[in-house]
Amino acid sequence: MSEQRESTPLEIGSEIELEITGIAHGGVSVARHDGRVVFVADAIPGERVLARVTDQKKKSFARAAVTRVLDASEDRREHVWDEASLERDPAERAGGAEFGHIDLARQRVLKAEVLVDSMARFGDIELAGEEGEDFQETLAELVEAADGDDEANGLGYRTRVRLHVDPETGAVGPYAARSRTVVPVSSLPLATDGVNQIAPLAEAMQGLQTIDLIDPANDDPRMLITELGQKERRGEKDLVAELVEDRGFIVRAGGFWQVHREAPAMLFGAVHDAISDLIEAGQFDPAAGNLDLYGGAGLLAAAVAEAAGPGLKITSVESDPDATDNAAENLSEIVGARALTARVDRYLAELLDAAAPVRDRLRRGTIVLDPPRSGAGGDVTAQIAELAPANIVYVACDPVALSRDTKSLLDSGYDLLELRAFDIFPHTHHFESLAVFSRAE
Repeated sequence: MSEQRESTPLEIGSEIELEITGIAHGGVSVARHDGRVVFVADAIPGERVLARVTDQKKKSFARAAVTRVLDASEDRREHVWDEASLERDPAERAGGAEFGHIDLARQRVLKAEVLVDSMARFGDIELAGEEGEDFQETLAELVEAADGDDEANGLGYRTRVRLHVDPETGAVGPYAARSRTVVPVSSLPLATDGVNQIAPLAEAMQGLQTIDLIDPANDDPRMLITELGQKERRGEKDLVAELVEDRGFIVRAGGFWQVHREAPAMLFGAVHDAISDLIEAGQFDPAAGNLDLYGGAGLLAAAVAEAAGPGLKITSVESDPDATDNAAENLSEIVGARALTARVDRYLAELLDAAAPVRDRLRRGTIVLDPPRSGAGGDVTAQIAELAPANIVYVACDPVALSRDTKSLLDSGYDLLELRAFDIFPHTHHFESLAVFSRAE
């Protein structure tokens, strides 16, 4: 290792030498400079790098991006996206593949570290033991890969991609990381072939704001266009056909659906397994007041139904009326299923005022929820705890939000039975988790 350089002030544009010591939530690594935390893009824990300061407004931390690797990790790889590589100026690197320079297996370990740290700091749950061989094995096994990703090196999986249009040149591409700068690109390596075939990457698209590319599993690829000054995307309410194994779903083209080709089946299977385990343990009552909150197009309610079989009663609650319409259609063959349009907090407030027989059915029931990235939050978590269902199956896309809600549920008398994580966003810092809770008696 070279001799320590003299301290360099943290000024925007200055370059500093850093030892990367860890990973943070959000896809950046952690270092310190004169005692101040620096969040570093395009690094890997264990490396020594030169990094350019990009933001130092906060007193508690600064941000930087790697410009040169001095001591590389053995897990560093050539970036999967040329337009996001170190050869480019940090301000001109395409965003959306912030882990693209890291070996796929190491990416999953880093995501596991974030989950373990979040659960310890915010959830008061220790998921792994002390540092050592067993600890590393736990991390390596915690985040599960989707089928086919290892063989494809985590490429070609995204069925939904949003591109932006430069208002002056009409150039099309993703934003640079933490920026509104459009970066023109020649390909979309994380996207499916269907998305790449229709992507207008070499065209000038003046007069447009965004271009959403959709490649449904059982339908033709299509493009949703937002014109300047408009909010609605042209074609966003068109119905498209998705397929989860042999089960068909209809969704609005602009509606929510998991972006990884294998993610719907992976999460469907995970919820199915969780309900099956509860049934085997004698903890699931199909005739109780079972709920699917933030239910979207009904994917997870359908998973519960497949596990529970005939006789299931379940209500799917979703604030988007178009998604509720889709859920009603997708769940129409399940006699005891219904789909309601309502805000989750308002719906739960009504249930809390319900008569004793309704409250008793809810207390015997199971709640499945898949909230937005911010999590269910304190108010909704408190409402769920007051309803006191027998079980809670929580699907989360943000580990910190899940950890905070986990702490609330533990404090309300629930036990954490199971926690799984799924790497359905390779080459990014994102991942999905599933936590199963049961009311302590």
